Amino acid sequence: MTKKQKKTLIRIIISACLLAAAYTAAHFISMEWWIELLIFLVPYGVIGWDILFKAGRNIAHGQVFDENFLMCIATVGAFAIKEYPEAVFVMLFYQVGELFQSYAVGKSRRSISEMMDIRPDYANIQQDGKLVQVDPEEVKIRDTIVVKPGERVPLDGVIISGSSALDTAALTGESMPREVEAGDDVISGCVNMSGVLEIQVTKEFGQSTVSKILDLVENSSSKKAKAENFITKFARYYTPCVVIAALLLAVIPPLLLGGSWGEWIERALIFLVISCPCALVISVPLSFFGGIGGASKNGILVKGGNYLEVLSKTEYVVFDKTGTLTKGVFNVTAVHPDKCSEGELLELAAAAECYSDHPISRSLKEAYAKDIDTSRLGEIREISGHGVEAFIDGKRVSVGNDKLMEKEGVSWHPCHHIGTTVHVAVNGEYLGHIVISDEVKQDSGEAIKSLKSVGVRKTVMLTGDTKEVGEDIAGKLGLDEVHTQLLPADKVDRVEKLLKEKQSGALAFVGDGINDAPVLSRADIGIAMGAIGSDAAIEAADIVLMDDKPSKIAVAIRIAKRTMRIVRQNIVFALAVKVLVMIMGAFGVANMWEAVFADVGVSVIAILNSMRAMKKI
Repeated sequence: MTKKQKKTLIRIIISACLLAAAYTAAHFISMEWWIELLIFLVPYGVIGWDILFKAGRNIAHGQVFDENFLMCIATVGAFAIKEYPEAVFVMLFYQVGELFQSYAVGKSRRSISEMMDIRPDYANIQQDGKLVQVDPEEVKIRDTIVVKPGERVPLDGVIISGSSALDTAALTGESMPREVEAGDDVISGCVNMSGVLEIQVTKEFGQSTVSKILDLVENSSSKKAKAENFITKFARYYTPCVVIAALLLAVIPPLLLGGSWGEWIERALIFLVISCPCALVISVPLSFFGGIGGASKNGILVKGGNYLEVLSKTEYVVFDKTGTLTKGVFNVTAVHPDKCSEGELLELAAAAECYSDHPISRSLKEAYAKDIDTSRLGEIREISGHGVEAFIDGKRVSVGNDKLMEKEGVSWHPCHHIGTTVHVAVNGEYLGHIVISDEVKQDSGEAIKSLKSVGVRKTVMLTGDTKEVGEDIAGKLGLDEVHTQLLPADKVDRVEKLLKEKQSGALAFVGDGINDAPVLSRADIGIAMGAIGSDAAIEAADIVLMDDKPSKIAVAIRIAKRTMRIVRQNIVFALAVKVLVMIMGAFGVANMWEAVFADVGVSVIAILNSMRAMKKI
């Protein structure tokens, strides 16, 4: 409990005691009306001075119609019709409800704050042979930091010595630690569990993974869902309308139907208390906030409530292949030379690709497994979606796919092996091809089944790979549709066609976030897959999955659907109770106590319901 909440609790207790004393005195002692008014004003002032102050301050700033204003009118009005105990009871009950509400909201926010408490406090660096703790923001790229067991990794980097197990639960939601050793990349926010690690920093703190994640979570509330914007606009027009309705209720019936003015004024005051929209204004944004927190617990970062709302309507999921449904770890599985030896074919391919960091290029260099003499290399030109053209020993070497061979006018032939075929030609003469295969991720098949179970109607895969490779993977995974041999621009065109084709719902595109930025931004919702440490993924996507499991996509959709279900429950429940009790109040059936329940009680119940969105799936 915070200091503010403790002070409010003390005021409630003091006011309750003073109210009991005043009620007892008024009941057993005969006194003038003004003396009775004064003794009830004391507990009212203790419990309600802050509400009166807020209402006056807001009126001075032009913000008249809020819950503070409504409570002030209701309780001051009760004093005006000489319902002194009831006026104090209403304010006291209202403050009790506000205390419960504050506690519920605070608990929700603390849960998210604790879960995302990954900001490092310090970094250890070597100075004069000793370890010194410095602010992570002071550490520069290529500096060496030391992370001891139990400490949080403060910056992204590469391990230069030591081995350990890293707890990545705060980032990925996974309980199993990740084993690391010298040469492995590590990201900030993980906890070192065992050995001492020496890490060479590769990013400054402001560009580190932990900094980007914290910024993403802190700013997620600024991107409101349509339901949140609707509630904000609704409250802006709703409150003045109910104030006018209450005024008409207090004036018109006595003039037209006769009866006591005091009775109708009391009904109008009850009507005002019931009408407070705080249950909607607080609980709906809190539901989205809880949904974002619940997703974070599962290693899913959502950039705003608006993306949760769109994700809940997802009926089409379009996948990139490499790094999304497959591991993106390519291995050379066959070398088929036509007019040279296997070694010569591998050497030419590896030399042409020596400056590229593409997974296929890395696999060719790993298969060659020898140092490349870069002095033999001349100009190297990458042809997007086709391959590479390089000059080696003065000869023009073309290394790439079928399209490159056709573009160069080279007579080539297909391979009977299923995999990515890399053709090699020298000065327009075909020398042979190399087959590279990618491995499907273990849970990709289960991920497709899970998507069907959460209401996804169609799953599609887009790939630049050959028709044989694409159809083979699509068949294994049970995808509904596959499009192959696509250039980056073709993927955008295909997504746009799918957007036009779909009859309802939203289309999500899932990619690795590195070379899929145009498609991620074109889809209704962009999901970056396996994006741990990837700047491009965090920047380009609307939702970021912090590990390599495609099954997390179905989890994200479940969380989004649960969040929207809770939002709808809160809206229907709050409005239904308020309308019912407002009608009862207008006809004199509901009293002030029931009015306060319709306001504060409904708010607390709606907020507690909102907190369910934070549960981990």
